[in-house]
Amino acid sequence: MTLQQLSNIVKGNILHDPVKSMDYRYYFASDLMSDVLRFHMDDAILITGLSTIQTVRTAEMSNLPCIVVARGKQISNEMIALASENHIALVSSPLTVFEISGKLYMNGIKPVY
Repeated sequence: MTLQQLSNIVKGNILHDPVKSMDYRYYFASDLMSDVLRFHMDDAILITGLSTIQTVRTAEMSNLPCIVVARGKQISNEMIALASENHIALVSSPLTVFEISGKLYMNGIKPVY
């Protein structure tokens, strides 16, 4: 799944597109960044309700190429800049974590765990 397809499915707004062709095959949904750090995920999407710098740092450490911030949370310019610096796609969605997870699953993206 491409970033544009992902954005369309979750009714999202792409805040940063690292302009690298990526095919997302898995997702991991969590607000607990300690749970995210347990896995190394090269082609997965992180779905979370946390819109903090720590979210981007966690994605960087877990090698996650994409973050979807749920529930229409406000995303700071600092978070966008850090995602850009680390070549991490960043999408904002008005949907809940549960809704995003379900929509991705229905479109062939499998959960990591």
